[in-house]
Amino acid sequence: MVFASLVFLYIFLPLNLILYYALKDSVYRNALLTIFSLFFYAWGEPVWVFLLIFTSLVDYANALFIEKYRDTKWAKAGLVSSVIFNLGILMVFKYSGFFVQNLNFITGLSIPVPAFTLPIGISFYTFQSVSYVVDVYRREVPAQRDYMKFLMFVSLYHQLVAGPIVRYVHIANEIDSRKFNLKDISAGVTRFCIGLFKKVCIANVAGQFVATYLDGDLTKITGAEAWFGILMYTFQIYFDFSGYSDMAIGLGRMFGFHYYENFNYPYIANTATEFWRRWHISLSTWFRDYIYIPLGGKYKFQVRNLFIVWFLTGFWHGASWNFILWGLYWGTLIFLERMFLFKVLEKLPKFIWHLYLLFAVVIGWTLFYFTDFERLGQFMNILFGLAPNTFWTMPLQVVLKENMFWIAITVILCTPVYRFINWWTKDFLGRRKWHLLWYGTIAINVVLLLLSTAMLVEKSYNPFIYYRF
Repeated sequence: MVFASLVFLYIFLPLNLILYYALKDSVYRNALLTIFSLFFYAWGEPVWVFLLIFTSLVDYANALFIEKYRDTKWAKAGLVSSVIFNLGILMVFKYSGFFVQNLNFITGLSIPVPAFTLPIGISFYTFQSVSYVVDVYRREVPAQRDYMKFLMFVSLYHQLVAGPIVRYVHIANEIDSRKFNLKDISAGVTRFCIGLFKKVCIANVAGQFVATYLDGDLTKITGAEAWFGILMYTFQIYFDFSGYSDMAIGLGRMFGFHYYENFNYPYIANTATEFWRRWHISLSTWFRDYIYIPLGGKYKFQVRNLFIVWFLTGFWHGASWNFILWGLYWGTLIFLERMFLFKVLEKLPKFIWHLYLLFAVVIGWTLFYFTDFERLGQFMNILFGLAPNTFWTMPLQVVLKENMFWIAITVILCTPVYRFINWWTKDFLGRRKWHLLWYGTIAINVVLLLLSTAMLVEKSYNPFIYYRF
């Protein structure tokens, strides 16, 4: 898999860019992007690429059907057909095993448990596709009459396998018309290199600590090692997923697409409500616009709607009870904030707000990480000193000392320091010595790329966490 990553970086992507901008006609560019995207997906999923194509065909046809029979009962039938089809696919491939296992447990039956291989990115591309049909039904966007353009939208390899969830309405104009823009390409390359660095040099390193302290015999770790391990997972999942989002946004800009932001420094939030306005923004806004508001939002059955959304948010992440518990945990926190926690926090200093949020996040990621409830309970006991494990040993002190610089960089990069540096350099150098800014950006990109390549070659491959969702 390391070889595959290097092939993508140094052969697949440059070749795609060269051929793409060598073509002048948008029809040929769209066809080229579609071919490369399907090839990219088939590389990892040689069978399930046909499921992706079939899904796009069904939703393409349903959108045209809705537009043709606008303002009749048949239009709603087209919408229902698309929703049932997409949710049905998710249920079969992602959740059928979970439902059969629980049915067997409750009833004592021995129904064979389905063992489908989960198609990569199915949770993302089905949400994108069904949101397009809903938007056509709502008259927010006209139906796309060119199937190849719609297939390109569904299959774009930039964000296909792990998000962000890109809505058709957000890039409809760019699907039809994109122009060469050197500024976009430059910004895209920089964003891609930053995302690659976050994934390889931070998330992967944090992942090694996570495996060391969280995946083994929990009776052999200390309380301090438990806290260190779950803090490393807190870093890993953020830099892994935000790194992928950066790479996707950067790749999109290289080809003329402007995807919406998916992360906005969530660990600087002060409340659970604010955290979810900053974390996985494309998912939280998707549930808001297509589930929460249609159910009545905050104006009708607010509590019911809130917990439905957070149940579904947890279940979307995986077919396991711990994900449902994780979703309801966040729903409960947001409910409590609306009920009285906001009023309590308002009387306290801001740093107390932030400590509350960080503690809530770490506990949340503990629920998210352990799919086995027995291990989850064991780990929680260690975290809070309720197990016989000792709290501190010298080996952890050595680990902290050896990785002090890396930990400091990781913590700093959780804050908007890059945004500030970027603003300052553009304001100071951009007006005086713009060429220094240009050459400096190129140099930094090269350094980030070389560091990431060296880490890829040196370490074992560590796939993106959200590939499994």
